[in-house]
Amino acid sequence: MDTAQGFWPARADDDLVRRVRAFVAETIVPAAHEIDERDLYPTEIVRQLASLGCNTICLPARYGGAGAPYTAAAAVCEEVGYGSAAVAISLITIFQAQTIIRLFGSDSLKDRYLPRFADGMIASYALTEASHGSDIRSLDTKARREGESWILDGEKSFITSGSEAEFFVILAETDRGVSAFAVPRASAGLTAYIGHNSATFGLRNGPHVNIRLEGVRLPLDHLIGQDGKGVRQAVTTLDYSRTLAAAISIGIARAAFDAALAHTRGRVAFDRTVIEFQGIQWYFADMLARIDAARLLVTRAAEALDAPDHADVLRYASAAKLVAAEVATEVASKAVQVCGAYGTMVNAPFNRFFRDAKTYEIGGGSTEVLRNTLAKYIVKQAAS
Repeated sequence: MDTAQGFWPARADDDLVRRVRAFVAETIVPAAHEIDERDLYPTEIVRQLASLGCNTICLPARYGGAGAPYTAAAAVCEEVGYGSAAVAISLITIFQAQTIIRLFGSDSLKDRYLPRFADGMIASYALTEASHGSDIRSLDTKARREGESWILDGEKSFITSGSEAEFFVILAETDRGVSAFAVPRASAGLTAYIGHNSATFGLRNGPHVNIRLEGVRLPLDHLIGQDGKGVRQAVTTLDYSRTLAAAISIGIARAAFDAALAHTRGRVAFDRTVIEFQGIQWYFADMLARIDAARLLVTRAAEALDAPDHADVLRYASAAKLVAAEVATEVASKAVQVCGAYGTMVNAPFNRFFRDAKTYEIGGGSTEVLRNTLAKYIVKQAAS
């Protein structure tokens, strides 16, 4: 049985999903173990995804994109996440960088950088600082205007995709507040290094890096959007990327389900296959129901992004990321359980599924932050 077609029908353009699934099966799945084991950034695979049009799927045609809806981007992230969450998170940081520029950047900035994503440009979204973590309302990295330039000084920490990124979106504080800047890696005064706590046990797409900025000089149009509005712009961008992150979690859950099902159908114990035991079947029933429910929520979140009024984007993006990440961890754990000793083996894929799933309960918006976001939404709506 083809589980992809049987259990997981496409929720976007059928031809797109078929092409991405074929690439995932042929190219990403065979490389997934090595990427994870060696903590490698999958540069060549990311370039190949760009050639398929995946990296720019939502960009307008004038910038080399397909102009597709975000339901298509979610489908791409789900399928790539099925093969390797590390590859998929490499796409997330690319989507983040191009989204903030597309939404808020000047025309000159869009024309300069957005077409380069179709050629496979690798990007990173550098918000985090060692002293502030998820709190980006005030920053130690500073930017000041000097004539016709911006000058940036400071340091960013624990930056995903930073090991190979050619382009960064960096938040820095000006005298008007936190602002966003487009920063090429080749900028004089920018250096990247691997810090002490650079490696994670999941979502391993190369070691996280620290970005040191020492008198980095940028043209004035490399300010993204309005001076002092960087927090709002970054949060808006996160609403997009959280939906895509939720889709990746669905891909992880599907991969764990399919691998466990294949094993239990072939494994014989007490004169019958493991899948024939009712208790094991109940595990799969629960997993299927939970994946289906989370997958529908992710689709609803993507549809909210595509809606003209963007109504309730924050609600559905936060809920999708919260639920999908928890479902992925639950499914990955049950997949280990139903596979018994095989599920715990280092050479089996289940430990990678579990580590990636658990890491995504923290990365890209922790479950606690997402619950706070939804709680504030509820209180605000109830008072209106």
